Amino acid sequence: MRIKVKVNGEVKEYEVGVSPHDIARENGFKRAVGAIVNGKLWDLKRPLVEDCELAFVDPESPEALEFFRHTASHVLAQAVMRIYGRENVRLGIGPTIENGFYYDFDIIGGKIGEEDLPRIEEEMKKIAEEDLPVERVEVSKEEAKRIFHDQPYKLELIDEIGEDRVSIYRQGEFVDLCKGPHLPSTGLLRHFKLLSVSGAYWRGDEKRPMLTRVYGTAFAKGEDLERYLNFLEEAQRRDHRKLGPQLELFLLNTDYAPGMPFFLPRGVVVLNELMRFSREKHLKRGYQEVFTPLVMNEKLWRISGHWDHYAENMFFVEKDSESYAVKPMNCPGHILIYKSRAVSYRDLPIRLFEFGRVHRYERSGVLHGLLRVRAFTQDDAHIFCAPEQIEDEILGVLDLVGEIYGQFGFTYRVELSTMPENHMGDEETWEKATNALMNALERAGLDYKVNEGEGAFYGPKIDFHIKDSIGREWQCATVQLDFMMPEKFDLTYIGPDNREHRVIMIHRAIYGSLERFFGILIEHYAGAFPTWLSPVQVVIIPISERHEEKAKEVKEILEKAGVRVEIDDRRETLGYRVRQAQLQKIPYMVILGDKEVASERISLRTRNGKEYKDVSLEGFVAKVTEEIRDRRNELSF
Repeated sequence: MRIKVKVNGEVKEYEVGVSPHDIARENGFKRAVGAIVNGKLWDLKRPLVEDCELAFVDPESPEALEFFRHTASHVLAQAVMRIYGRENVRLGIGPTIENGFYYDFDIIGGKIGEEDLPRIEEEMKKIAEEDLPVERVEVSKEEAKRIFHDQPYKLELIDEIGEDRVSIYRQGEFVDLCKGPHLPSTGLLRHFKLLSVSGAYWRGDEKRPMLTRVYGTAFAKGEDLERYLNFLEEAQRRDHRKLGPQLELFLLNTDYAPGMPFFLPRGVVVLNELMRFSREKHLKRGYQEVFTPLVMNEKLWRISGHWDHYAENMFFVEKDSESYAVKPMNCPGHILIYKSRAVSYRDLPIRLFEFGRVHRYERSGVLHGLLRVRAFTQDDAHIFCAPEQIEDEILGVLDLVGEIYGQFGFTYRVELSTMPENHMGDEETWEKATNALMNALERAGLDYKVNEGEGAFYGPKIDFHIKDSIGREWQCATVQLDFMMPEKFDLTYIGPDNREHRVIMIHRAIYGSLERFFGILIEHYAGAFPTWLSPVQVVIIPISERHEEKAKEVKEILEKAGVRVEIDDRRETLGYRVRQAQLQKIPYMVILGDKEVASERISLRTRNGKEYKDVSLEGFVAKVTEEIRDRRNELSF
């Protein structure tokens, strides 16, 4: 039996069972490491059994990483079994992830720590040097169970597979349950690195065993691996969990308040500046700021649906035979404000805005500095509008997002998520709402990706992914249309016809979580905030005790001009104090010695090492205050 295979636009006939590897050799594709068959990633030596379109994957192809990283995860598992003994290793899963791969292990009578990674990595190199062929075999589920009789986690996975046959991969003495794809042999795997070790519950279930997860990365080319490792080093240098305490911005106490950060005076300065900036922009656009209670009766959360769908993520309080919930979201509070009076169409749109403190229970294993917490502040707003106002209101939100993100130098990409299979409301309403979002995006001139069927069950949404200074993406702003809450709470307005009409509700946040945005900013700026955000904007350093009186005079002048300023009069060397100011990322250092006191001028240093002599104090104050007022991102000196 013969099949037709289309390669580079040309169709040829081959015997059934021909492999992409055979066709690659025939057509001179010597660098192929894998294939794409009818759009699906395919092992190079896996037989072809039907008519298809075939493309080859070489080391430069974006798809190549899937082959290299998947194979690396198996080589990792094989190395662990060799070191710890097959009888002592229970294999979990070993998938590829965005920037690498991991494998989960249950080590009987032992453990894997960070200190073990070099030894495991060395064994992986040996396996690569052995150039073991990687073979894909399909077997029955019964045969698979015999092969993995001593691997309980694999047996559980086999039971869940719907097909009668399953695929396994062999390389040397190692065998694993896997769908692939993989490289033809371990010898092609040359550029990899093990990165870290963490704990992970089997299947993400806290009631199941805690396994050891080993993370790594792999690339087709050495220069790509080196570039990525340099990126990781830079990301580590910017890690907000290190910079936050170092810069005296916040503390984390896992003993008494896990996932609930403590903000120190300097951190509060930054948060207040972020809120002041946001508040200015919102008030200019017709938002009305409100505050809603932190704790509200369970009856409210039952109506909203949170009690049925979100209770496991909420904190509860029992008092006077009543049950209360600490709010995980601000929307029900804003709804009660809307319902507190009759609303006419002339009142719409109503834009309610709040820096709302919320609490959500997150599992301890996913808490991560300020980026994943249990207590945080949302720059939350809810817009109540008539159906015909949706598009203009969304357009206004998009414009506000651009204005706020532009202040920090962020670029971003946009995603639109549409009606999911399990949705509330009729399809006609969904279509109108989705078209309104699309029209607003197009009127705003924004390119966007459509995620079909990925919207919330209560309405379509727009998500914004910002890109920081080293190229990482963070999902922050979101805009969501909601048909559910207006129905549940019977939210209406009186129209021109003097009859009640259902109001439309738009949920939106721009910073998202203020704490998370703060953490992103720390890493984006590597702790060196623009002057307007800096907790201390100027430090005055008198060279000796006789210059301290002048330092106090200069401090008073700067404070009257609205500058946040401190004096460092410690009995340490000038060099030491300058270095400490640089480590604290303070934008400006005013140095005062005999010459400066006598001349009424100053010496100036910046945190990036620039030095200026004989600077007019008046000119410095004017420049710095202008820089702060205009919220510039660059220093004026």
